[in-house]
Formats: sequence, structure tokens, C-alpha cells
Amino acid sequence: MTMTNEELIKKAASVIKPKKVGDFSIGDVGCALVTDKNNIYLGVCIDTGSGMGFCAEHNAIGSMITAGEYKIKKIVAVWKDDKGDVFILSPCGRCREFMRQINEENLETDVILDKNKIVKLKELLPYYNWFHKIKTKNKKF
Repeated sequence: MTMTNEELIKKAASVIKPKKVGDFSIGDVGCALVTDKNNIYLGVCIDTGSGMGFCAEHNAIGSMITAGEYKIKKIVAVWKDDKGDVFILSPCGRCREFMRQINEENLETDVILDKNKIVKLKELLPYYNWFHKIKTKNKKF
């Protein structure tokens, strides 16, 4: 079964049930992902403001891993405003690196950026394994 971008966006939006806890929001971003086995996993964000929270992508990926899967075929995260309008969010740097670390093959994951726009994770994380040794010849930095 192939899921369209629009269907996956709707799945991600369907789990958004925001709740205010003090100054923070819980569940105001939803994520949906499809694995290489065509299973769908959903998640929401938790923002506690204390560094203890996590993104919706982390939540969906955690569910995927709990089920014994590690390869993401397609992923999207969305946020709804007060009027119910849906906005697609690009994964943050932490989420991009998390997906890569879960399975190096996830660099080929399709990341939905719009109904008709997909980019590969490796395009959003182009220097994932780049490093360059600086020759110092006894110079200190």
C-alpha cells in the first residue's frame, strides 16, 4: 500500500490534541511515518521547557523501534494553528541526526516538506559524516 503525502499529512494532523501545562505546550505537533514494511507510526511532541521534552518525530520513531522496525520510508511533522490550519514542519537538526543514527539507510528517507515536495534526509543533513583533521605542527588552538 502506498500512502500519498496528503494522506500522511492528515494522519500526522489527526493526533494533534494540544494541552497547555503552565507556559508549555504538549501535543501541539504531530508526526506520521511509514516504514519500509509499510507500517505507520504516529507521535506528538512534548515541550516542557526544561530540556526534558522531545519532538513528535522522536515519539513516532520510538513507537517504530518498540515494534522492532528501524527503517523509515517517509516522514512528516505538522503543527496546527488556532484556526485549525495545518503547517508542515521540517525536522529539526536533532531529529535529522536521530533518524540517521537509528539506521544509516534512513539517509534515503523521504521527508515531506509540502504536499508536492519531498527531499531525502541526506539533503537535509548533507555533512553527516564529514570531518577534516587540521594539521597543526605543534601549533595550539
